[in-house]
Amino acid sequence: MGVLLFKWLLTALTVLHPFYVSVTEITHNKSKNELQVSCRIFADDLENAIKKQYKAPLDIVHPANQALTDSLIAAYLARHLLVTTDGKPVRLQYLGYKIEEEAAWCFLAAEKIPAFKRVHVRNNILYDEHPNQINMIHVIRNEVRKSTKLDNPTADADFSF
Repeated sequence: MGVLLFKWLLTALTVLHPFYVSVTEITHNKSKNELQVSCRIFADDLENAIKKQYKAPLDIVHPANQALTDSLIAAYLARHLLVTTDGKPVRLQYLGYKIEEEAAWCFLAAEKIPAFKRVHVRNNILYDEHPNQINMIHVIRNEVRKSTKLDNPTADADFSF
């Protein structure tokens, strides 16, 4: 009886206190001198953040206007995800997104990015929406993967290779 009560209580607490996590992966493609970025963000959270920030109606899962949806997502990410390599700002180009289960996978890239020694990432995605937001960041260069976890309000991370 005690185990069942514990499992029920754990389930109830999870429902009452959901987890807010995004994952950003930044990979350097050496052969193309390209930075490839993917962000996994819960679609409903991203949609609500964009609606609030831009005061615009939006349905990410079933967009009425795909071009407008893409431009709003691109603008949001440009404002909340910044990358520099060796002290130089990286101009990330938004490529698009896809919905997979409850998540929006957003894709960005930057060309003409030579091998680097240092990466600085500023990621405050969804920080305005969720005080408990966690943003996981993975940076991969020459098959070496480095990771960190940013807890709101901490938004900056540095990686050395």
